[in-house]
Amino acid sequence: MSTPENTIPTFANYINGEWVAGTKTFENRNPANTDEIVGYFVKGSAADVEAAAKAAEAALPGWAGMPAPARGNILFKTAEILEKKFDMISAEMTREEGKTLPEAKGEVRRAINIFRYFGGEGSRLDGVMVPSERERVHVFAIRKPIGVVGLVTPWNFPIAIPAWKMAPALICGNTIIVKPASVSPLCAWRIVEALHEAGIPKGVVNFVAGSGGEIGDALVNAPQVKAISFTGSNDVGNHLHEQASKRRMRIQLEMGGKNPTIVLADADLKSAVENVANAAFFSTGQKCTATSRAIVEDGIYDQFMAALIERTKKLTVGDGMKAGIDIGPCVDQGQLNTVLKYIAIGTEESGAPLCGGNRLTGGDYDKGYFVEPTIFGDVQPNHRIAQEEIFGPVLAVIRAKDFDDAMRIANDIPFGLSSSIQTSNLSRAMDYIYKAEAGLLTINLPSAGVEYQLPFGGTKDSSFGPKEQGPAALDFYSDFKTIYMKY
Repeated sequence: MSTPENTIPTFANYINGEWVAGTKTFENRNPANTDEIVGYFVKGSAADVEAAAKAAEAALPGWAGMPAPARGNILFKTAEILEKKFDMISAEMTREEGKTLPEAKGEVRRAINIFRYFGGEGSRLDGVMVPSERERVHVFAIRKPIGVVGLVTPWNFPIAIPAWKMAPALICGNTIIVKPASVSPLCAWRIVEALHEAGIPKGVVNFVAGSGGEIGDALVNAPQVKAISFTGSNDVGNHLHEQASKRRMRIQLEMGGKNPTIVLADADLKSAVENVANAAFFSTGQKCTATSRAIVEDGIYDQFMAALIERTKKLTVGDGMKAGIDIGPCVDQGQLNTVLKYIAIGTEESGAPLCGGNRLTGGDYDKGYFVEPTIFGDVQPNHRIAQEEIFGPVLAVIRAKDFDDAMRIANDIPFGLSSSIQTSNLSRAMDYIYKAEAGLLTINLPSAGVEYQLPFGGTKDSSFGPKEQGPAALDFYSDFKTIYMKY
């Protein structure tokens, strides 16, 4: 049954401390059950961005002038409010994005922790103090905010990524305009709602949902906006970079990945299989840090493949709200089409998949965008499924002669976000650390899964600008004011 129209909520934009209605809305549907509309969202426009930018500019002096520990207290209150709504927001995330409820709960917990972490930064925002070469001269540098910042967030981590952009931007004294992904805007809206309830001053936080092209271009061209932080596709990121460069704007880009996991012959086989299956297929492979290439040393290739296929066939695909589900749906029809397209490309390049390869149909599957976790074997490094980002539960497995060959294959890619190695050899692990061309490395762990208190970001075509998360996040959202004082 479809959701009765009169029970579906409509979520307004948030500009200058007010919830702003509009005449146009768009749907937010459940990808596991497209009969269910999670909510309607007011479709913002360039005019809304203009109003938000003016409000943010007007609010900047007051917010930047507030003592940083006081700003931190508002972030602490926001975390408390999110904590009280933990179960509701987790369920909403599963319904709007599709990931399983346990995964959603983990992400909501992470967002709460991010707000607490950066709330604490308010009491320890660091500067620089060093001795002067001159007598009776005191020299130091203090942090200052950038100004109005536009935050453009993706659909695959609908609360964690908005949190890790919003919290450091705010603690540094910036005012912000948030543009969430239209496929999953509700979780970001819940953060804004919590900030409103926590008493954030008018104009400090603004939220405009709608068309990525219209709102993104309006953000990057708004004269009040001094910086843009973006997470999403390479195509959109490159477009924003081109537009921002014309204004010499500060810009931060986190984009695609084609992440390898190297499995050496000395690896713990059971652990390696579990780590690859986890990183390749959980969250339906819809993570920028997901493993999409497994590079396996020839000596254990056949044994590893047999064990990986056996493990993958045990994974259960379905509605993430149900117990016992390992993998949810693709986020929407467009993403499903992309996954199926690459499965067809892989079949043409490497032969029929050794596992999966089909859209799931029948019963409840017909109401969602479900696809089997898929494994291709003996893939060549130059094949498209080994070079291009798919963003779905599709794994290309490649043979390597030895460690050096595996490193060559792993690095021979335009991307450089995350990378993993499975080995019991400490020397090989250390060689890997220094040779791997990626910003995030894991050893004997899945390639996906990061913590908020460390820098996050990639190299090559995956990223541009300062790193996100941890203390490094402050470097993008603040600048230094240097003082020389004779006494």
